[in-house]
Amino acid sequence: MRTPRIGGDLVVETLRALGADTVFGLPGQHALGLFEALRRAPDLRLIGARVENNLAFAADGHARARLDADPHGPVPVTPMIVSTGPGALLTLASLQEARASSVPVLGISSQVPEAGLGGGRHGYLHELPDQQASFAGVVKSVHVARTASQIPAVLRQAWASAASAPFGPVWVEIPQDVLLAQATLPPITSAEVAVTTPAPLPDLVAESARLLAGARNPVILAGGGVVRAGARNQLRELAEALRAPVLSTFGGKGAFGWEHPLSGQSWLEDWHSTEFLSDADVLLVLGSGLGELTSNYHRFTPRGRLIQIDADSGVLESNHAAVGIHADIGLALDAIVAAVPRRRPDGRAEAAVAGLLDRIRERIGAQHLDTEQRLLADIRSALPPGTPSFWDMTILGYWAWSAWNPDNAPIHTAQGAGGLGYGLPAALGAAAATEGPVLAVSGDGGAMYGIAELATAAQHGLDVTWLVVDDGGYGILREYLTGTFGHTHATELARPDFAALASAFGIPATVSSVDSLRADLGAALRAPGPSVVVLPAVPRMFEPTHLEDT
Repeated sequence: MRTPRIGGDLVVETLRALGADTVFGLPGQHALGLFEALRRAPDLRLIGARVENNLAFAADGHARARLDADPHGPVPVTPMIVSTGPGALLTLASLQEARASSVPVLGISSQVPEAGLGGGRHGYLHELPDQQASFAGVVKSVHVARTASQIPAVLRQAWASAASAPFGPVWVEIPQDVLLAQATLPPITSAEVAVTTPAPLPDLVAESARLLAGARNPVILAGGGVVRAGARNQLRELAEALRAPVLSTFGGKGAFGWEHPLSGQSWLEDWHSTEFLSDADVLLVLGSGLGELTSNYHRFTPRGRLIQIDADSGVLESNHAAVGIHADIGLALDAIVAAVPRRRPDGRAEAAVAGLLDRIRERIGAQHLDTEQRLLADIRSALPPGTPSFWDMTILGYWAWSAWNPDNAPIHTAQGAGGLGYGLPAALGAAAATEGPVLAVSGDGGAMYGIAELATAAQHGLDVTWLVVDDGGYGILREYLTGTFGHTHATELARPDFAALASAFGIPATVSSVDSLRADLGAALRAPGPSVVVLPAVPRMFEPTHLEDT
């Protein structure tokens, strides 16, 4: 006999009505009502994980993959379900990445029984004085349902918050007894969501168009907001109309064609790029706050006028004076493209871009980094067309920020918040959203953060190839410490035999080499299901330029 509908059923019904088809979840005592409801909803796919922070990274990767697949469709909010207290708190570092990178994740957590809320220290298992407060400074918004009737409304509000520009993770809490209580509401089968998209103010569009039309040397810096807004076409149209070079931030890779004659690519930690941006008499910044990495560690100093457009009003002029426009990037570009005159191509911008890239190649070429460039090129060549990759905070990942060609090879990294352990779980989440293989890249240090998720890969049969670059420790920190103090400390690590460990989970594994990586990685990516490729190598990072006396 079917048990009565409960509060957990209202959660699951509302998620389905909002458009969810996949939920990432890890059970816990207070969340039993949620998982019973998921059991009764076979059309809602449940993907597990072994650790909650990896679960949140997986939800992040799933949402990013869905955005890549359909940037013009409904915003693909990805739900994640965890239990109270320790389980919830373990997601915080991963949600910080989602917030920094504007990824629409809907975190749903159980809570202690309703009588225990309010910080009364009743001694419930997992009780916190104020669990909401732990999340308030990390996620975009926090929501609480204290009765079953509040569940559909609260989830709609949270979903709308996550999906409204700027996208971001949100948090919902529901007490244990509310999730288990019999539901008196009828089944929820439809739920409309009001998503807000800020439009630019006409006066600011007119001023921006005036400045750009009068610019002698306009340059565009494309950030992640361009990608999230699905505004690649409008960006290309504006750049070609203005004959303006386009550089991309690390989060904005893929916003502009890598090989386009106006593409200055994304070598933002190179001083030549920093000066190229600074020399613009009008610099149009799209979907970027000009933070530390984008500004070459705050060494960037604009010498001309700056126009900054962002869906997040909080970043406008946060680092530099600008004509700040709070707007969706796509809507703003549509308006500016319609207002600026088309310039006749004269080759000046293309020559400036070619000169910039030549200077960068010359600087990198003088550092004898052929092995590192070969490794990155071989990884790129091994990927089937359209294969997304997810990179941990590792030396090759830092190279990829600058050098990876994202055309038909979407790249996602943890550069928003910069935490370790992102690569594998995020790739697993993406694999649950896409057809075909997904690549994850980690160093051996970062790999240990997500090693438990080999079990998840095997259990769900997810088509992820995990490249582990085993350099014996925290490679980038080894370089930082050695560069700063002349020696390193606490960076050399004991680690497992990664290939043997993968085999213990029944996952095929290959120990590769610099010479065989392209072939080994290509073979692993072509084979369905999870696989691991281990590369024993000690890659080096190119020299920083923000420390130079420029």
